[in-house]
Amino acid sequence: MTATPSPLGVGPAVARTVERAMADLADVGRLPSGGYARFAWTAVDLTLREWFAGEAQARGMDVVGDRAGNLWAWWGDPDRDGPGVVAGSHLDSVPGGGAFDGPLGVVSAFCAVDALRERGLTPGVPLAVACFGDEEGARFGVACAGSRMLTGALAADRALALRDADGTTMAEALTRAGRRLDGGTGFGADAEAMARVGTYVELHIEQGRMLDGTVPVGVGAGIWPHGRWRVELEGHANHAGTTPLDQRRDPMLDLAELVVAARASASAHGALATVGRVLVEPNGVNAVPSHVTAWLDARADDEGPVRAVLADLARFAPQQESWTPTTVFDPALAARCAGLVGAGTPVPVVATGAGHDAGILSAAGVPTAMLVVRNPTGVSHSPEEHAETADCLAGVDALTAVLADLTGARP
Repeated sequence: MTATPSPLGVGPAVARTVERAMADLADVGRLPSGGYARFAWTAVDLTLREWFAGEAQARGMDVVGDRAGNLWAWWGDPDRDGPGVVAGSHLDSVPGGGAFDGPLGVVSAFCAVDALRERGLTPGVPLAVACFGDEEGARFGVACAGSRMLTGALAADRALALRDADGTTMAEALTRAGRRLDGGTGFGADAEAMARVGTYVELHIEQGRMLDGTVPVGVGAGIWPHGRWRVELEGHANHAGTTPLDQRRDPMLDLAELVVAARASASAHGALATVGRVLVEPNGVNAVPSHVTAWLDARADDEGPVRAVLADLARFAPQQESWTPTTVFDPALAARCAGLVGAGTPVPVVATGAGHDAGILSAAGVPTAMLVVRNPTGVSHSPEEHAETADCLAGVDALTAVLADLTGARP
């Protein structure tokens, strides 16, 4: 990125901070492919958390962790003067993900704090930058795990028992990362942390082509219903070179049937369905597999088509791992944000098929809004994901305007 002043009013100092912060994160967890591997409670994750704490401390903000492993950097005292307004996102990634999904929201929130101060404005209520843990669910399989645990939507005992591909439980990963669990009682829902949040605003890079390339920043209307299901396919291990085809129990054939059936059903019902993760045992080139575990992701603009897809796939006995119903963000708050972002110019207010922590907090009763920054490639969860510098700065400027309004910021 090359720092240039935003056409909407971000000054050169804030523009340089956006450039510097994204550059600081650019090599953390980066793969040779150019994508990222930033998974929950790994050494890379701890590096990202240290970066977050450093950014907060450089601004004199108080860093607080909650019982679910999320981080909050507060400007002001939410226990004394709250509840406050929170902006943020996440820093973890999907396997091979891009540089903007999550980090742009966190960086933009810190830079909005800088922009408020640059303009001599002080929030009338406490203001925080949040970093939610394990939003992508890439390691343990449950998306938005940090916000789900925070709100109580994901029970601590279930979360701690989740296992990654190597068989490590979340409890073991937390312990190795230095987190004290106190027998499980030190991890889970956190009503005290939730009570500090009066409103949440999440800025995110566009995923898909919701904005049609017409404007640099849009506003989120809501999130499609979506979920993840695990499918267990049994076989019988045997030698690939000596076992006749008609004597095999090969679960890879069942996997192929699942993939084709999911695609056909999704097409028939107007939904989206993806088998994107597979574990094969024993995973040998010259061995007939004994077992395949596959994960199905299904979503649509309404719950009915998703349920229809699951009904079509019932013979595979999919086991639900997570489900997020339709999320509709507060229409009045969305309209308010659109007015601030557009400054008199019409701004798209669009729903998305991508899940976000904003959806979890909204479902928990927190007034929530989303801002969306244009992605000219339309590609996400990939190194091709991109946002132009001017659009990123427009996003910071838009977020600054929203936070100034929501916090009643004054000179």
